[in-house]
Amino acid sequence: MAHDQGSPAPDSKHESDGAEPTPHLERRGSAFLNFFSSFLGSKNPLAKAADPHQHTVWLYDNTAYQPVVEGDNSPSSSWQAEVVACIFEKDGRKDAGKWIAAIADHIGLDGEMGRDKEAHERIKQRVQPFLDQVSPAKTLTVEAKVNGALQTHPIGPSDRNGIISQIIDLGAGGVQDGTIRCPEGWMVISDIDDTIKRTMTMETTGILRTTFAEEPLPIAGMPEFYRHVQAELNPAWFYLSASPYNLYPFLHSFLHEHYALGTLILRDYSWMDVGGFIRSFTEKTQEYKVDRMEKIHRWFPLRRVLCIGDSTQKDPEAYAEIYQRYPGWIHAIAIRKVTNVSNMEEKNKPERFEEAFKDVPSDVWTVFEDPSELYDFVDGLGMEDQDF
Repeated sequence: MAHDQGSPAPDSKHESDGAEPTPHLERRGSAFLNFFSSFLGSKNPLAKAADPHQHTVWLYDNTAYQPVVEGDNSPSSSWQAEVVACIFEKDGRKDAGKWIAAIADHIGLDGEMGRDKEAHERIKQRVQPFLDQVSPAKTLTVEAKVNGALQTHPIGPSDRNGIISQIIDLGAGGVQDGTIRCPEGWMVISDIDDTIKRTMTMETTGILRTTFAEEPLPIAGMPEFYRHVQAELNPAWFYLSASPYNLYPFLHSFLHEHYALGTLILRDYSWMDVGGFIRSFTEKTQEYKVDRMEKIHRWFPLRRVLCIGDSTQKDPEAYAEIYQRYPGWIHAIAIRKVTNVSNMEEKNKPERFEEAFKDVPSDVWTVFEDPSELYDFVDGLGMEDQDF
């Protein structure tokens, strides 16, 4: 992850010779030691357990899967899951004021901020995860209740960006279907920004305003349509976004309020200025999404996949690329043509979609403006279940 959060600034006061080091400098020295020792990986002898008094831990939602045995495409009897956790220092960076001011200036709230206290508080809360210092070389113990039995799994240590990403083996033979989904059936891979959430990705001011200052709004008709997809296909859900991972609490809350439960996958990218934040939505999004879909395919190669995205960035090209790699895996692609933001003329031309999907059968992909156009498309997918 590119979460380059520096250590706290050195204390402006100098110690006299022979003086005991201050707690501040002890913490700073410990942070440097943890950072460099994190390069030692899983065998790091200096790793220590995260302390709830000193650290904040984000534990991401995940989806368990049965590894598929190579050669005969049969699922293993055991279950696995990738556990992803982010660990931050509780007494990390506090300099949120300049970031609040910079965002307010970009979106034209300078004169309004004093009057709009709710917008000010939203910006403050949502910007803080970008400023908190990450905590390398920390370990965790994850508890999971499977078939009524409590399992414990040590994970870590966290890398130099404070991240733990580790596969755990749940065993769990005989888990009831519906508790953890079976390896076959349907799966939806859905984009978030401007597919199911209003973000205005093509406008710098729009991204900042909708991400930091406003309450998030679902795209009209999409929550109802996703409920229809859930009823028709009963899929596993993956929400794949190029948004930076610091937005996990914000987007996780939005999804839980409006959409079906699923695994949220965000970009391993942070920022140290407003320009860097904007670039995280636009740089190499096709490569990023293809890479993450490769991982999902390794977990669920037997699923039939419906991909849903939009025309603002590279969703058509990314989905077409993964279709060509796994034509029996991707069964349908739906792209929302975004018309409510500026500078979309080129991206919405029919020729763009025809070029992106030139190697994808025409009955596999569709472009829509209103979700109501997709109900028959999904109902047709549901008919495939009669052949299984």
